[in-house]
Parts: sequence; structure tokens; C-alpha cells
Amino acid sequence: MKILVTGGTGQLGHHLAQHPGVVALSRAELDITSPDSVFDAIARHRPDAVINAAAYTAVDAAEEDEAAAGLVNESAPGVLATALALHGGRLIHVSTDYVFDGTATKPYEPDDAVGPRTAYGRTKLAGEAAVREALPDTSYVVRTAWVYGGPSPNFVDTMRRLEKERDTIDVVADQIGSPTYVADLADALLELARSAVPAGVLHYVNAGTASWFDLARETFRLVGADPDRVRPTTTDKFPRPAPRPAWSVLSTKAWTDADLTAPRPWQDALADYLTR
Repeated sequence: MKILVTGGTGQLGHHLAQHPGVVALSRAELDITSPDSVFDAIARHRPDAVINAAAYTAVDAAEEDEAAAGLVNESAPGVLATALALHGGRLIHVSTDYVFDGTATKPYEPDDAVGPRTAYGRTKLAGEAAVREALPDTSYVVRTAWVYGGPSPNFVDTMRRLEKERDTIDVVADQIGSPTYVADLADALLELARSAVPAGVLHYVNAGTASWFDLARETFRLVGADPDRVRPTTTDKFPRPAPRPAWSVLSTKAWTDADLTAPRPWQDALADYLTR
């Protein structure tokens, strides 16, 4: 099976590219904002499936330029889906917890009501709709959250760096989510691409919940540092242009109900990453 990956040099694309049968293209090789580039790549490679790992993820910058975010997060996925509708093939489109309003108190299911509160979330939700409309029978939307593992900048690597640079650090404890190791996410998406699961919307994150404070403390502990050097604080101490969801926990029940491999606990995944 031939799987084409967009955004091949990003965090997720980098990890997908490590697998056999995967052709991961950089932006220079496939610019998803250019319909000509998209149609040419699909016609040339004739993939059985495409994993769209390209996205505009600068959450705060999107508040200032929603049109730029929309070009990558909404228009481009729709073009990918249209190209695959013409040439054949499946599309796995990676989306985000930001499509929800972040006010829940239990894990979000794929069919729960959406309500993005940021430009980033609005454009990602619009991208989901564009994909499902153009390719309803062979497309998948996979929402994920709190992805780390590099090589691009990410929270866990930032904590590792700050542990070396500072005596203490303050980390918000009132945002709750689902930390997700990018290598696990890559494996999961490839499993889905090769499966017979019906088209639709799914969630994939590592199991369990944590605050950013919890994740930082566990990172410190696993690298042999004193976790008490991480101090809890609140979101209002770090004002940002785009509001952060207070609750980003995604349910993976639909994933496991589809007989796909259940995600492992986030603590195990983090330990695996930090001991590699």
C-alpha cells in the first residue's frame, strides 16, 4: 500500500516518514495551498491513501490572520479531497481538540457538539467539513491534542530545556487535556489507513488526562529532576491572543470500538520518548 504524507518535514510528517511504504513530501515538493501542486502530486504518485499532516498551527498568529490559516486548514484539505475523489484513494485528515469550546467536564466524543472559540479552531473545523463534503465515502477526520515528540518545537522538549536553564518554572494547572506522543499518533494513523474501518470522524490521543502542570512534573521526574521545581499557576497569568481550552480531553471509545489498537497511557508514552 502506498501512502502519501503532506507536511513531510513537520513533527507528525517526520515520524510518518520513518515507516516503509510512506512517501512524505515537504512543502517544496507538495504545496497544499496550490491546487495545481496537489493535483499534480496525486496524479504522479497515485497513492492508495493520503495522510494530511500539513496545517497552520500558529494558534495566536491565526487570530491576526484568519485568512492565512484558512488557506492551509480549510481550502487546502478540500482540494486534497477533491483530487482524491477524481483519482481514487483515501484521505486521513488530522484535526484538533480546538474544534470544541473547551467547557466540557467529560471526554469529548466525535459526534459531540462543536464550538470553536479561536480562528485556528474555526479554520480546522471548516477543513473537516470540506473533506467530508468532497470525499464522504473514503475520508477520515482524526482529531488529536497536545502532541509532542519533535523534531519541531513542542511542550515536552521545552520543559527539558527549561529544566536545565531555571531553578523553578510556573506551569498552568487549570487546562486539562490528553498528552499525545507523536510516534504513537503516527502508528495509529497508518493502522487506520490500512484498515477497513468505515469513513468518519475519530479521536486519537494517549489514554488518561493531565494538566500542563502534570505533564511538566512528570517530564521533570523522568529526566531525574525534582518535580517540585514545577509550580502550579493559572491561565490568567499567561494571557494570549487566542483563548486556550480549559478542557481538551478527547474520548477514544470510537477508535477502540472500530477494533483499532487502544492507545497506551500517556505516562507510558512519555517515559518511552524520554528514555529513547
